[in-house]
Amino acid sequence: MTVPYRTNQELLEENFILRQRNEELDHSASDRKRAEEALRGDELLWRLSIDNMIEAYALHEAIFDENGRMVDYRFLEFNPAAQKISNIAREEIVGRTAMELYPHIVERGLMDRYADVMATGIPAVIEDFYYAGDSLDKAFDISCFRIDGRHFACVFNDITERKRAEEERVKLQDQLFQSQKMESVGRLAGGVAHDFNNMLGVILGHVELAMDQVDPFQPLHADLREIHIASERSADLTRQLLAFARKQTVSPQVLDINGTVAGMVKMLLRIIGEDIHLSWLPFADAWPVKVDPLQIDQILANLCVNARDAIAGVGKITIETGNMTFDEAYCADHAGFVPGEYVLLAVSDNGCGMDKEIFGKLFEPFFTTKEPGKGTGLGLATVYGIVKQSNGFVNVYSEPDQGTTFKIYLPRHIGKADQGRTEILPESVSMGQETVMVVEDEPAILNLSKRILQKQGYQVLVAGTPDEAIRLAEERIGEIHLLMTDIIMPEMNGRELAKRILSLRPNLKRLFMSGYTADVIAHHGVLDEGVYFIQKPFSRKDLAAKVREALDSESDLDKK
Repeated sequence: MTVPYRTNQELLEENFILRQRNEELDHSASDRKRAEEALRGDELLWRLSIDNMIEAYALHEAIFDENGRMVDYRFLEFNPAAQKISNIAREEIVGRTAMELYPHIVERGLMDRYADVMATGIPAVIEDFYYAGDSLDKAFDISCFRIDGRHFACVFNDITERKRAEEERVKLQDQLFQSQKMESVGRLAGGVAHDFNNMLGVILGHVELAMDQVDPFQPLHADLREIHIASERSADLTRQLLAFARKQTVSPQVLDINGTVAGMVKMLLRIIGEDIHLSWLPFADAWPVKVDPLQIDQILANLCVNARDAIAGVGKITIETGNMTFDEAYCADHAGFVPGEYVLLAVSDNGCGMDKEIFGKLFEPFFTTKEPGKGTGLGLATVYGIVKQSNGFVNVYSEPDQGTTFKIYLPRHIGKADQGRTEILPESVSMGQETVMVVEDEPAILNLSKRILQKQGYQVLVAGTPDEAIRLAEERIGEIHLLMTDIIMPEMNGRELAKRILSLRPNLKRLFMSGYTADVIAHHGVLDEGVYFIQKPFSRKDLAAKVREALDSESDLDKK
């Protein structure tokens, strides 16, 4: 092969061209190198930026379905702040998909929100919550934005403490609202009870007098008996309203709670029926409590009736007692609990239980889940009022299909318990011949009381006003053995009237009556020992028995 001859000029020109090409190649390599170095510098700067961010940062690669809708995403980056607030290491999450890590993300709606950001390019602020049971575990404020057609990023902050504080504030507001609502209904109940009880007293009294004059075998007697039954039921409803409103007048005794409950067991067995097993588990060393034993009866009867209805078939009810002490630290973490020493009275059942919606209305008067005509909705309201009046509190534990437990905490009484239960009035009451002065501003009640007492053999003086009663006491020559007076009257209350007449007749016995509350003669509805009181409406038998009891008392009453 012949090599073409080239002149020196040609060789120099060729060499120059080669040198230029080499220089160009050298420049290109330098440019690439500088570019690569710049890129590495940018990556390092970006890495330092996200690693030192206060906010948590995550970079995601979107995963689309055949229709172009984002259905999942992969974690590409997870900075130290994100690792800290989530307690997840970068190595555990980068490269994995959301559906692999958090399969419930679709249920919380996050996937749809992220998909909207990718589809529209419009950033969004999203709140995400994680719950451990009923308690808030974690809450995040997430700012989400699209980077390009396949990538999006999230910057998120831990707002758990703020959300917990907000939940606690809402909870306290709800508790305040519930308390105010219950208080308002209580005032309404107490306000109507006085007049309502007066009317019921007139109905009951006159029906009883009418029944005495009608042959028991006559149809009219049966009609009167139905009126009497309806009136007594109405009176029971009013008493329950007064109990809820904490306006019920009580005569507390220092009780052995076990003895009191044990005395109710036979009656409770009749209430709940044969298909339900009643288990009674007394705590051997239960502390004494100071409460009206009749109110313990009311609590147990109402709770056992509710438990029976919740079981609706074969089941079990458990009644137990115990001693409990709560300190400040415990009560700070348990809403509704009050520090102190308490006697526990618990009633549990394995019935249908309750959901949260029912839970919130549990103690409201007239709220019931029973069929129309099968419940007044006053049973638990009565329990609530009794416990509050006794300075105790009640807590309820229930889950749907898991049964219910009512735990009632009554303050411990320091001292020995009284022996036995309250005295049961005899069916027949002794006649009398003493002089009784009746003071009542409601004419119908005044006349009715006069007729009932005269039928019992008493000499009866009547006065429609306190001034008239004082005048009678001043002018009457003979003895007056008993003053029976209404508590609430326009001119002066019954306690003041009793003081005035006592200054004239020091040996006078006294019996107070009211259709509302005995607060004028009692401290927060609690009667002092030796004070005689009868709640309107009363039956003829109850009135005769209470008058006899007051007259037969051995010592004169406290003249304060």
